Amino acid sequence: MLSNSLYRLGRFAARRSWSVIGAWLVVSVLVVATSSAFGQKLEESFGAPGVDSQKATDLLSAAGSDRAGLTAQVVVTPRDDRATFSNSPEARAALSQLRSAAAELPHVLGTTEAVSPDGRVGLIRLQYPVLEDLDPADLANLKAFAEQASPLRIELGGDLFFAFEEPEAEIGEAIGLVAAIVILLLAFGSVIAMGLPIGMALFGLALGISSMSLVTYLIDIPSWAPVLGSMVGLGVGIDYALILVTRYREFLGRGMSVEESVGRAVASAGRAVVFAGGTVVIAILGLAVAGVPFMTAGGVAISLIVLIMVLASITLLPAFLGLAGHRINRFGLRRKRAHAGLGWQRWAQHVSKYAAAYAIGATVALLALAAPVLALRVGTPDEGTLPENRTERRAYDLVADGFGPGINGPLVIAVDISQDASVVQPLVNAVKADKGIAAVTPAEVNAGVATVIAFPTTGPQDDATMDTVKRLRTEVFPAVIGQSPAKAHIGGQTATLADVGDRVNDRLPVFIGAVILLSLLLLTVVFRSVLVPLKAALLNLLSIGASFGVMVMVFQWGWGAGLIGLESTVPILPFIPMFMFAILFGLSMDYEVFLLSRIREEYLSTGDTTGSVIRGIATTGRVITSAALIMISVFLSFAVSDDPTTKMFGLGLATAVFVDATIVRLVLVPAAMKLMGTANWWLPAWLDRLLPGRLLPGDGGVEDPAGALAPAGAGQPLGSGCATG
Repeated sequence: MLSNSLYRLGRFAARRSWSVIGAWLVVSVLVVATSSAFGQKLEESFGAPGVDSQKATDLLSAAGSDRAGLTAQVVVTPRDDRATFSNSPEARAALSQLRSAAAELPHVLGTTEAVSPDGRVGLIRLQYPVLEDLDPADLANLKAFAEQASPLRIELGGDLFFAFEEPEAEIGEAIGLVAAIVILLLAFGSVIAMGLPIGMALFGLALGISSMSLVTYLIDIPSWAPVLGSMVGLGVGIDYALILVTRYREFLGRGMSVEESVGRAVASAGRAVVFAGGTVVIAILGLAVAGVPFMTAGGVAISLIVLIMVLASITLLPAFLGLAGHRINRFGLRRKRAHAGLGWQRWAQHVSKYAAAYAIGATVALLALAAPVLALRVGTPDEGTLPENRTERRAYDLVADGFGPGINGPLVIAVDISQDASVVQPLVNAVKADKGIAAVTPAEVNAGVATVIAFPTTGPQDDATMDTVKRLRTEVFPAVIGQSPAKAHIGGQTATLADVGDRVNDRLPVFIGAVILLSLLLLTVVFRSVLVPLKAALLNLLSIGASFGVMVMVFQWGWGAGLIGLESTVPILPFIPMFMFAILFGLSMDYEVFLLSRIREEYLSTGDTTGSVIRGIATTGRVITSAALIMISVFLSFAVSDDPTTKMFGLGLATAVFVDATIVRLVLVPAAMKLMGTANWWLPAWLDRLLPGRLLPGDGGVEDPAGALAPAGAGQPLGSGCATG
């Protein structure tokens, strides 16, 4: 049985503390050393196989066209407000010198130059190879180039920044970590008890992040995965440790030995950690349904970090607890209140007394928060949404003012003319005549492929730009090409992200269904119930919907945007809803498993549904609240990042956890379980026979002759309650 195995594992880790810690250290040193010596660079890819933009990239790459790669923009303007490139020989000479110097940068394949109609803005576009042939050093070289002394003001932007500019996550992580330390100190009242979860989480996070460059031998891990993995890993790692340390101190306070307390804590709370972590991993790995490689790879990376946190929680943390022993309560900041759970107990009794009113009120509140989801608009936030202190934003504004907004989101049209070259000029003319196109470059022909760059009249994140792309593909191209064997595709960053968004939207219903089904199966096995998993899935959907609604309010409508440093409204990135759903559904199940595990222990001990809910809330309310505060602090610390995408993840995750740990877990769950009564644990006999062996204490788990696992105050030995079948 799982509980017995975890019990033995916990006792072993406590008894052989130094051996377990030593094993973790050896593995960590090997991973870090191997990663440093042989690790591969993380990949940058935002395409999806089979979409039109990927076909354009593949066509250009096969033809050896430079246009298949990334671009960067060097945007310049005279420092003298009266000077232009038309009336100032010094400005013209400086522009020519800059272009020559930029052409000498590593990996630059070629340059083009343009001057705005008013003569104030000069644009040098640098052509780079495909992303796989580049690395962050190319962006560093470009930034160093822009720091040279010049009579021109120099700003930078373009694809190279989108590919390699890393969000300043370290500040966010530090803020979240400090908040977690404060919350743990208040929750435990002990410096040692606070330090153990922090130490374990940092240890596991360092191991997980270091392993990313080795995992790339199996699957291409995107470079942004460590940032998102740190956000999720730090939160769940500290939370899992918090649950285990709390249970350990509880058993220790009941007079048990250190080794026995550790074993019992791992057998009970550790089991909840295993299933909670398993649910997170299942939900995140469900991203593979999208059929978008970079999302699948990102899900693998985040899942690996969560798995490491689970393993550390049931092995490394018990070893730490074994070393700490009774000293875990040393260096206390305050004395623990004798009746800390009475407030939560009174709250649970109050909710149970007015269960129907609370259920209706909380549901209405969540539906109101979720209502803005109907207005959710996916799109590509462009560099114009970044703070004004970023060079990309200043470059974007200069180019938009001088040339028009469409210059920031060029469409790369690739035409296979290997069997019919006569379509090139008619196609160029037709594209130029489209109402959504401001300008078109002459066609470049290379190895049977013609490349045309079209500049829309609208910006990259505008809906009108997406309409232009669709119109060109479905109306303009077919009208010109007709029955010709020639084929035309639209690529470029703007079209690529739009195509990824369409692919994600097409797969989203299947993905949601798959994640919910797998989670229902897991929870049915764990809790031996049909209605409890259904209720959990429904309530999780409500909390996720509420978080999406808040994101629409902030990022699309601008409500409170200034509080997180957002300077303009932005659409939601196409892949964020699916990523958010995966992470949030898993995290929501965390608290569901923690709470229901305790409620089920109480129910199996007493057979009293209402009483078990009240005692479950009383014993876990403080822990869940502390855990939620830690996660909220960690996620909100990322919401102050300069990058709008990181802000979306940070605010969305923080909102969902807040809603889940308050409205859902402390109001809707007790109210719903009170209303359902004994039906909570209904399980058809035929299904009971099909399910694997019982997994919870009292379901044939850890043998407990002394009643050590029985909840405090329970009137019967564990396992004497009503059967579930």
